[in-house]
Amino acid sequence: MITPKDTNPALPAAISQAAERHWQRLEEVWSAGLAQLTSTAQQELKTILGLSDYVAAQLCRHPEWINALLSGDLKLLDRKDYGIALQQQLASASTEEAAKAALRRFRNYQMVRLAWRDWLNYACLESSLLDLSALAEALVIGARDWLYQEMCAQYGTPMDKAGNPQPLLILGMGKLGGRELNFSSDIDLIFTFPEHGETVGGRRSLDNQQFFIRMGQRLVNLLDQISVDGFVFRVDMRLRPYGESGPLVVSFSGLEDYYQEQGRDWERYAMVKARALGPWSHFSDELHALLRPFVYRRYIDFSAIESLRKMKQLIAQEVRRRQLTDNIKLGAGGIREVEFVVQSFQLIRGGREPALRQQSLFGAMDTLYRLGQLEYLAVDELKHSYLLLRRVENLLQAIDDKQTQTLPTQPLDWARLCYALGMTNEAELRTHIEAAMAKIHRHFKATVGGEEEEEKAEHWTAQLWHAQQEDHGLALLAEQQIDAPVIWPLLSRWRETVNKRSIGPRGRETLDKLMPRLLAELLHQPSPATAFEPVVKVLEQILTRTTYLELLCENPGARQQLVRLCCASPWIAAQLAKFPMLLDELIDPAHLYDTTSLDDYPSELRQYLLRVPEDDMEQQMEALRQFKLSQQLKIAAADVTGVLPVMQVSDHLTFLAEAIIEQVVMQAWQQVAQRHGVPPYLEGADTGFAVIGYGKLGGIELGYGSDLDLVFLYEKQADSASQAHLQEAMTNGDRPIEVGHFYLKLAQRILHLFSTRTTSGELYEVDMRLRPSGASGLMVSEIARFGEYQANEAWTWEHQALVRSRFVFGDNSLAGKFSAIRASVLETPRDPLELKIAVREMRHKMREHLLKVSEGEFDVKQSPGGIADIEFIAQYLVLANAHQYPELSIWSDNVRIFGVLAELELLPLMRAQQLTQSYCWLRDENHRLTLQQRPGKLPYHDVAEHAERVLAIYRLVLE
Repeated sequence: MITPKDTNPALPAAISQAAERHWQRLEEVWSAGLAQLTSTAQQELKTILGLSDYVAAQLCRHPEWINALLSGDLKLLDRKDYGIALQQQLASASTEEAAKAALRRFRNYQMVRLAWRDWLNYACLESSLLDLSALAEALVIGARDWLYQEMCAQYGTPMDKAGNPQPLLILGMGKLGGRELNFSSDIDLIFTFPEHGETVGGRRSLDNQQFFIRMGQRLVNLLDQISVDGFVFRVDMRLRPYGESGPLVVSFSGLEDYYQEQGRDWERYAMVKARALGPWSHFSDELHALLRPFVYRRYIDFSAIESLRKMKQLIAQEVRRRQLTDNIKLGAGGIREVEFVVQSFQLIRGGREPALRQQSLFGAMDTLYRLGQLEYLAVDELKHSYLLLRRVENLLQAIDDKQTQTLPTQPLDWARLCYALGMTNEAELRTHIEAAMAKIHRHFKATVGGEEEEEKAEHWTAQLWHAQQEDHGLALLAEQQIDAPVIWPLLSRWRETVNKRSIGPRGRETLDKLMPRLLAELLHQPSPATAFEPVVKVLEQILTRTTYLELLCENPGARQQLVRLCCASPWIAAQLAKFPMLLDELIDPAHLYDTTSLDDYPSELRQYLLRVPEDDMEQQMEALRQFKLSQQLKIAAADVTGVLPVMQVSDHLTFLAEAIIEQVVMQAWQQVAQRHGVPPYLEGADTGFAVIGYGKLGGIELGYGSDLDLVFLYEKQADSASQAHLQEAMTNGDRPIEVGHFYLKLAQRILHLFSTRTTSGELYEVDMRLRPSGASGLMVSEIARFGEYQANEAWTWEHQALVRSRFVFGDNSLAGKFSAIRASVLETPRDPLELKIAVREMRHKMREHLLKVSEGEFDVKQSPGGIADIEFIAQYLVLANAHQYPELSIWSDNVRIFGVLAELELLPLMRAQQLTQSYCWLRDENHRLTLQQRPGKLPYHDVAEHAERVLAIYRLVLE
């Protein structure tokens, strides 16, 4: 049995000073109590005050706990007592506030008790983790049961169709499920209930799912909300089906359908640890039985290895993105790698070996040894290394009740760890930690792998990279029949640049490994000198970011794609140089060129955002930008390699923008609504708001770097008695404002989220000048007023713009109303001659203002016969004929408009085809020029055939 430190070695000076500060604070509030303690008790109390700021803060607030702790609570702990003791304290709580206070006081006392036991070796690590997990489970279940009684009294008891009461079941995920919880961990939960039905015995019946969703919301609040007593646990519900976009609680059948039809590999991995919390029942058996086929396949499933490998790559990417160092959980050889090793075996063989279907990592490790899947030495090294890292992690968090896995930066915290772990100093403890992580990483590589063996033989390019004398370098290049006079000066200059930079020994060593491999790739190119310059521009940006140098060094696929894409497109090279985190996308070429399906952008973005705390706006904004950049890179990579034709490139860029617009609007809505509430007449998830896309977004024709032409609309209460009442409508939050003002704030917030420049740049440049009255108009328009403006005040050029507009995101009711307004305006009869003159004059103005070309040059967009002329032809023909042919007002993109015009014989089929072909060719050229980072201009002779054909049709139609 572990016993506390009774020999009490002298406290290091730093710990003694911290202890003295806390002791003085304690004397101010409890001097009489301190005086009555024995000298041994005083010494132990001083020690724990010096070791943990959290314990010290709690004891200064609650000095009455000290006697109870020293009188036996430290030595005697039966984790089965948690539930009973908590139930007694909650029994007297008659309100939610009282329950919150009781839960938090109970939690704080028990956490002080557990931290004290851990710091002073009253219990081994495995017991500490079990104690922490049992405490968390008791608190969650205690809160659940108290709340269930409260809500049943209010709404009645939820029943199935046979009249059986239905409980809320809670799946504990991660370390809570495995009974291995950290001192200051989040708890990941999933809420579910057995069967649908409705409540019985309340004032009015409530659907079971609604009952449990309300209960779930209140339960999260009971546990997660910060009060004067702190919180119980930070609760993360993002592992539930569909993540944040899914309902908070689903039935057993909903859970089963989701995992059978849509469950992903990472969700299988997460479900290995899932455990129904609280007293076991037949409902618990039923829940685990329905989840088992999803987690454990009947066959030996080696696909799990590749899935885990990819998950590890994502974690490594996250470590690089967040620039984490000294992280004992996520870094190479960290805690997560032990979990991957063990869970890879569980996922592969758990279908055949029922003994592996367990949540405990320690238990699974022992089972793997018994089954002969891991050797004794591997189990011993993994277990002891894991125990050291978990002990360090637990103590780190017990210093100040902070969730961290990063080694300290303060000497005091190192002294605390060394004291508790019996180490002389930081250097000795670091040596032990590094040795443990090296052993773990070795076993991880052997089991999960995914890393290339280093090349043994020194390639001739290594000699070239290290060659100092010009004649030596030239001779090496000549032997390989490479154009030495061009490449050698570039290589020499680059090496001089490197030598002047402060890289650090690890970075220089990695660069020396990388450059020979990269040179081998570059020198295989048709023009090595042309390839060299864009590639080294990327390297210049990452010279001091060793993790990215290592990424390129260890991933041949990434090196090949870097060279290939930089040669194909200077725009891609510039993106990689500006945003090095995009290098992660190059690791897996199959993934890089597998562009996201058009319909999947919204769900992919939601999944991407799940890894970022929803209340961290800065990280959310950064994640949106990173998602856009990475998806844009995939589209560009598929574009330059010919995988995607121009029409599909624009489709992908447009659908990507729409997915981002949806998330930006929803985030802005939550932020404004949290502060001011929402218009009181809205129901359910309605927002009464819409985003209209104009220009390239409206025409589904976005290019790389296109801005977004947007117009915002909102809807006032439809059935209000009077206009005066509408003007007075206020939002229903703590700080109510007028509805019109609410939507103005929403629009401003959306623009802020788009335009703020983070590490990954601006999200999109947004142009609002096409709104009613342009730059002088309101930022957001009421839908009825928008209709009036378009019908009575708008200029012809605004109606032209309306041709290329469409509903992009918002409420369905507004989509219908906008479409009706658009159709009505476009189908208004117009005088053909007046219309022709107005359209032609606008085209001349644009040309005068925007066309700037030299002799023999052709501006792809603005020159006569260019894209703008084709767009004006389409717009004129729609406005001139839609009153007779309403089908002309359906589409917003030029290609389909020309198709309808040809079908209606308003434009001869041959001319419609010629315009469509020229339009697609010119847009393709524009994309190509963007990717080459060249202005949108071509030699006239290259484009003469298309330009003259377009110009001839333009004159026939508009002159």
